[in-house]
Parts: sequence; C-alpha cells; structure tokens
Amino acid sequence: MNESALREQICECGRVLYQRGLAPGSSGNISVRLDDGWLLTPTNACLGRLDPARLSRLDANGRLVSGDAPTKEAFLHRAMYEERGGAGAIVHLHSTHAAAVSCMAGLDACDCLPPLTAYYVMKIGRLPLVPYHRPGDPALAEAIRDIAKRHHALLLANHGPVVAGKDLDAAMYAAEELEETAKLFLLLRNVPTSPLNAAQIEELKAAFHLDI
Repeated sequence: MNESALREQICECGRVLYQRGLAPGSSGNISVRLDDGWLLTPTNACLGRLDPARLSRLDANGRLVSGDAPTKEAFLHRAMYEERGGAGAIVHLHSTHAAAVSCMAGLDACDCLPPLTAYYVMKIGRLPLVPYHRPGDPALAEAIRDIAKRHHALLLANHGPVVAGKDLDAAMYAAEELEETAKLFLLLRNVPTSPLNAAQIEELKAAFHLDI
C-alpha cells in the first residue's frame, strides 16, 4: 500500500473508532510505519475528523518532516516500533472500559484481563500493566520498552491501551477486541465466571500458531 493509501486508511480507521465511541474528543492516536519513518495523527486532533494531507510525517528518528505537529505521545509509538520490528501500525486509545480497568486497584501487572474468550486470547494474549506516568512524560517510553519486546498490547495505568499490529487493520481489530473484553470483565465482576483454562489456551496457541 502506498503512502497516499495509508493516509486515507488512517483517516478511515480514525472515523470508525470515533463513531464507535472508542476515541472521544481529541483522545487517542494512530500511526503507521513507513520505510523511512512513520505517519502519525497530529496533536489535539479528533480521530473522527482527520485530514490525510495534515497527518504528521516523521523520519526514522522521530523528527517531523511534514504535516501538523504530532501527538505529544509520539515517543510512545517510536519506542514500540523500535522494540517490535514486525509492527506495521499502532493504535492508542482512551476507550472507556479499558481505561476503567486501568484505574482499578489490585490488577495483576503481568496480565490485567482474564482470558474470557478465545478471540481475546487470539488477538491480545496477555495484557501487562505499565505504571502511571503523566501524559507526555518521555519516561513512559523507557517504561514500556522491556514490555514491548514481549507483548504487542499493553495497558497504561490510569490512561488506556496501546496495541501494535502487523498492519493497521490488525492493530485496530485487536484494540477493539481488548475494549470489548474489558467491558465483559467489568460486567461480570460480581458474577462467577469461567475463563479459558490453560489447556484451552494451549489448544488455541497450537491451532493458530500464537506467540503469547
């Protein structure tokens, strides 16, 4: 897919996420890797009203080449790309249910959500928690590096999820699956549940060649 088509795809994905209520206001950001850098949604941009021509184009070192100023969380995307060579796109949201989970006390920092469905296991696997950092804090990049080497999805405490995928569709679908699982988790908090067991997870890993 050429750069022009990727710009259009970012804008379309932004519209979909906004319309589904997963990116309210000017929250969230999207990026796609290029051969010599990446495209990123601008700062204070509403994902529902992106302009392909105004997307931020950054070089491999994260410097702005053209377009509007990038989101202040550009460093987060750069850190993920540097640690995950196979990542072609990243979606970061402040989606309601995942953000709500990120505010809860007593979470397992190695795996924030139980494996409630096969689809969650297939698209997310395990979801580690990154300790709280203020928005725009560059220290967050270093906090996620070791985690990003081993996980393509993570949850920022009191903030929201970050999901990388081989392409934008994969990242977007995984982010949506994470949000739906967070919603299920909150709906079932006071109800006895039966998450997938270890044998069922191993069966999924074998059947779909999952690396989780």
